[in-house]
Amino acid sequence: MVPKKLFCLSLALSSAFLFGCGQGGTPSVKIGLNAELTGEMPAVGASAKNAAELFVSQINEAGGIEVGEQKLPMELVVGDNGAKADQAAAVAQRLISQENVLVMAGPDASACAIPASEIAESLKCPMISPWSTNPKTTVDSTTGKPKNYVFRACFTDIFEARVLAKFVLNTLNAKTAAALYDVASEAPNAQATLFKEVFEKNGGRMVAFETYTTGDRDFSAQLTKIKAANPEVIFLPTYYNDVPLVIEQAHRLGITAQFVGSDAWSSPEILKLGGAHLEGSYFCNHYSTEIATPVAREFMKAYKDRFGQDPDDVAALTYDAFGLITQAVTRAGKLDREAVRNALASIQKYEGVTGTMQFQPGSGDPIKSAVMLQIKDGKFDWVANAEP
Repeated sequence: MVPKKLFCLSLALSSAFLFGCGQGGTPSVKIGLNAELTGEMPAVGASAKNAAELFVSQINEAGGIEVGEQKLPMELVVGDNGAKADQAAAVAQRLISQENVLVMAGPDASACAIPASEIAESLKCPMISPWSTNPKTTVDSTTGKPKNYVFRACFTDIFEARVLAKFVLNTLNAKTAAALYDVASEAPNAQATLFKEVFEKNGGRMVAFETYTTGDRDFSAQLTKIKAANPEVIFLPTYYNDVPLVIEQAHRLGITAQFVGSDAWSSPEILKLGGAHLEGSYFCNHYSTEIATPVAREFMKAYKDRFGQDPDDVAALTYDAFGLITQAVTRAGKLDREAVRNALASIQKYEGVTGTMQFQPGSGDPIKSAVMLQIKDGKFDWVANAEP
């Protein structure tokens, strides 16, 4: 019989060290997590890490992940990108080249996911972003074609813009809108631009289109211009940490327009930061705990039992991303990045916590539904589903 340590070493050599050795020399499947644990949006990183740890613990408690004719434990390797583009790229480089992970999950923020995806693509390592909606994440900037090694578990800004524009026009019956967004942040920039395009194409009129830069805390100049334009709706595609401050300043200026946001609002932390100022606002999101499927309810219970709080969309999408990774590794049948990449690319349909995902051949972007939520009585209330 070959000793476990020698067995682990021989397997590692044959698989280019794409896994580690666990307790007793048992080989383990190494999955990287590139997360925003510190910086501007720590709640996003915390949700991703929680969900990843929950998934890995469940897999390992069930005996591990099937690889060929054996079950191997899953090993999570976490890197903090600080919610900064350069750090996200550095973490991706470390996870792939030094930690030798088989697959990398994350980053979540598009500003971090885009540079990290360039590293993953160049090093031919499969990457799946749970939450990055910007089209650039999965598209080669030079050729305009889909990247070969980069996938996502969420819908894109293109779909979200259609959902939001139609909701404003058809449900809120508003014909004029303004936008305020962080011009230096990838997802908000894309969401604002795409919303304007779809809104105007369908008969709406953008009366103001204002920007600010990451780190700004005084929005009075932009909001004064918006107030003068008198829009019925203000589209605010900005992250949860900025939203409360913007809306509070708007209310101080006497602005009474309806606020509508994107999935960047989704962290429950926004409710603690914004309080009554957010009451009545709407935003688009990836899933709702109020209309959860049996699969989602099982995940929600396990998450709350372990962490003492309901999972947000980042947590749910991260859990789905790890589900996709697990299915791909099992289909590949070996610890080989190219084989896992091919298996990921061959998944046509996946029933996840955030709903049914359908992948078209040659695309890493799933076709899936969205939900519209309203902040009501200090909670996220489901309003409607938006089908693709």
